[in-house]
Amino acid sequence: MAGIEQRHGTRIERDSMGEMEVPEDALYGASTQRAVINFPISGQRFPRRFIRAQALIKRAAAEINGELGLIDPEMAAAIVAAAQEVADGAYDDQFPIDVYQTGSGTSTNTNFNEVISHLAERRLGRRVHPNDHVNRCQSSNDTIPTAMQLAAADAIQGELLPGLERLEGALAAKAEEFMPIVKTGRTHLQDATPIRLGQEFRGYAGQVERAARWAAQARDELLVVPLGGTAVGTGINAHPAFAARACSRLSALTGLRVQEAPNHFCAQNTLDLVISAHARLRAIALALWKIGSDVRLMGMGPRAGIAELALPETQPGSSIMPGKVNPVIIESLTMVVARVVGNDATIGFCQTGSLLELNVMMPVAAVSLLESAELLGRSARNFSERCVEGLTATERGPALVENGLMLATALAPEIGYDEAARIAKEALRSGRTIRELARERGFSDEQLDRILDPAALTGTG
Repeated sequence: MAGIEQRHGTRIERDSMGEMEVPEDALYGASTQRAVINFPISGQRFPRRFIRAQALIKRAAAEINGELGLIDPEMAAAIVAAAQEVADGAYDDQFPIDVYQTGSGTSTNTNFNEVISHLAERRLGRRVHPNDHVNRCQSSNDTIPTAMQLAAADAIQGELLPGLERLEGALAAKAEEFMPIVKTGRTHLQDATPIRLGQEFRGYAGQVERAARWAAQARDELLVVPLGGTAVGTGINAHPAFAARACSRLSALTGLRVQEAPNHFCAQNTLDLVISAHARLRAIALALWKIGSDVRLMGMGPRAGIAELALPETQPGSSIMPGKVNPVIIESLTMVVARVVGNDATIGFCQTGSLLELNVMMPVAAVSLLESAELLGRSARNFSERCVEGLTATERGPALVENGLMLATALAPEIGYDEAARIAKEALRSGRTIRELARERGFSDEQLDRILDPAALTGTG
């Protein structure tokens, strides 16, 4: 590699600030090493999907720069090959910079430029400059937000949507399976009129179907990217045709419909799209919390609780209570929801870094957004596979219906609200059923079979 001196396990690299000792086997250079020294914060690095997205941006840029005659074809081919190796995961250890770093992600963009230039030099046998060649027509200020959005869109497409689709299918199947089962409905956690267990699950399936639409909307929003705006949105030092052609190439490389932002100034000086997209992820997370919590409530027991559902047994639940089984899959899901809600607060606050022409809290927003999309997808799939698909209904739900106080609601059209309320209160006080008390008030068994038919009470009209 050009300009490298050996020195006791390190080598000397140079950047615009001067010399810097770098580990001799590192593919990166002086600027990356400065960032490693400057940000010893968390030990958390950018995740795989982000590395892949940024590398694909470098590949697409090199291909378009070669086609536009901005770099020679041989150099373009060497950069393309090097960037693809990085995208494929061959050099993840060469991206050591902490997430809590330069607010624009400049350190990480420089890291990519240095690694890819060194790899390209090996292939080409001559100098490949990290800025003049690998970074041609680009800036950290447009590539980092583009990588953030592209990585998250890929996670939604590859993790979240498949997870939601599986969960929706499982819930819809359970809705059909459970439709014959009539049980007591509950509002305010108090007894209400009868409902079919299948109707409850139809509601859950509808929630997830709607969540999938939200996820697709978030993906599509994120695919409108800032690439081409370079430093401040003006596109300085970029060829006029670069952005549109690079986005088209990224579409071909990822299978996603990547589009150039119509307004580069708002595309990179705010986090508006990221905040909007993550708001949908938060809504999805809270929908999953509702479904999981309901299943956990209906499975509470198995003897001393509601116990209308039997949850699959996945692992022993206690180190001291033999035979105890806990709803651990749902507990895992609800902790993911907590993380996503926290990430939403983080991303919202990151908008405070949107100062004049650039947001300077992009790295933490990027990892938060990507984490949420991946966690939601994996937990939705896990909830479906290890809980919902193995749910069974117990006899307890139907058995409680006849004792339900809210059967009095069916009497209200016959005897009025006030008299029906008196019957309900008397049933609660005496422990007798609504049917027994109504019979004493002159209703025949034939009338009561018609009026208090639990299945009929789950319909409309």
